[in-house]
Amino acid sequence: MAHGNSGPTRTGPRILIYSHDTMGLGHLRRCRAIAHSLVEQNKDLSVLIISGSPIIGSFDFKARVDFVRVPGVIKLRNGEYTSLNLHLDIRETLAIRASIIRHTAAAFAPDLFLVDKEPLGLRGEVAPTLAMLKARGVPMILGLRDVMDDPSLLEPEWKRKNVLPALRDLYDAIWIYGLPQICDPLAGITLPKTVKRKISYTGYLQRSLPSSPKADPLEGFGGEPYILVTPGGGGDGDALIDWVLRAYEADGRLPHNALIVFGPFMLPELQAEFMQRVERLPRVRALTFDTRLEALMSNAAGVVAMGGYNTFCEILSFDKRAILVPRTAPRLEQLIRAQQAQEVGLVRMLGDDGERDVRAMIHALRQLPLQGTPSEVVVPGLLDGLVNVGRLAAQSLSQKPRAVARPRLAFVRG
Repeated sequence: MAHGNSGPTRTGPRILIYSHDTMGLGHLRRCRAIAHSLVEQNKDLSVLIISGSPIIGSFDFKARVDFVRVPGVIKLRNGEYTSLNLHLDIRETLAIRASIIRHTAAAFAPDLFLVDKEPLGLRGEVAPTLAMLKARGVPMILGLRDVMDDPSLLEPEWKRKNVLPALRDLYDAIWIYGLPQICDPLAGITLPKTVKRKISYTGYLQRSLPSSPKADPLEGFGGEPYILVTPGGGGDGDALIDWVLRAYEADGRLPHNALIVFGPFMLPELQAEFMQRVERLPRVRALTFDTRLEALMSNAAGVVAMGGYNTFCEILSFDKRAILVPRTAPRLEQLIRAQQAQEVGLVRMLGDDGERDVRAMIHALRQLPLQGTPSEVVVPGLLDGLVNVGRLAAQSLSQKPRAVARPRLAFVRG
């Protein structure tokens, strides 16, 4: 017969991470890197990630890191959202997602809640959970990448979504995964001093090799150097892939072989078309997707990429010469990052003018071996992000939770 308290025993602190995912890999891979680092730094910690990514199950997770997947949502070209797989109205899908998030938080009972990028979540879906956890005294952190968007676009977006009350009244801290001397995502945004005091710049999130890399897919290169061509998730990377392929089709004497990783979200018909072209090029290989891109990048002689946050962190971490070809829609994030990084001397940027002159790409690929590596530019604290996130998390977890009055805030679905 059982005696005393029959409830579950708390064995260590818990962190809940909300990963803002519609299409793409950026948020998921950033949150996964943070979660893995946190459990490495704290042997008693457990981390649960809430994500809408349709491919989260393809990734490996360390012990004490797990995920809950909410129904997927995809952003259309007109800016509207629709359900990814379910034949449901978007409002129904969002209601289901919000309910899962709130009930997961209630059951998991985190000691810290880390929200990635969207202060209130997709269409405000995290707002009820924020209010609930605030009433429980749970420290709440907003994590932002180094660049959000052009300030002239970000400020009206945040105003429309009524973000400021959450930054002021709900969040205890704002962690920016970068350095202000390279990119400041909140530059030009009007914020009260109370919010500015919550901001900490962590540095970029250093990446490492997977513990058990897969077999080398590059036997056809015979050990010769190659450049890695990656458009990230690939949903909007066809222009980059086409430009690089045209360069190799026009010039068979480029300095290196090329390995192209299309990305899991590139349309199958585009992949098939590109693969036909690749098969005619003896110095080019292609993969659809590899969850352990770090190993491919570590072995590469250089990188050609669009320049999303995670790819940029990997370029810095593995000290690779890189050409960034940033997109300019739906956000200017990649363009701003590439321009600033080029100004500092970390990478070279090749702007996509719509024409995509093959001679410009050929010239850039020929110049790539002559570029300096990122490590030749001394930027103190450049890759200290994961260490600092761990330190800041430990500080927040050391604070004793205290119940507070439920905030009365009016949230606007953006």
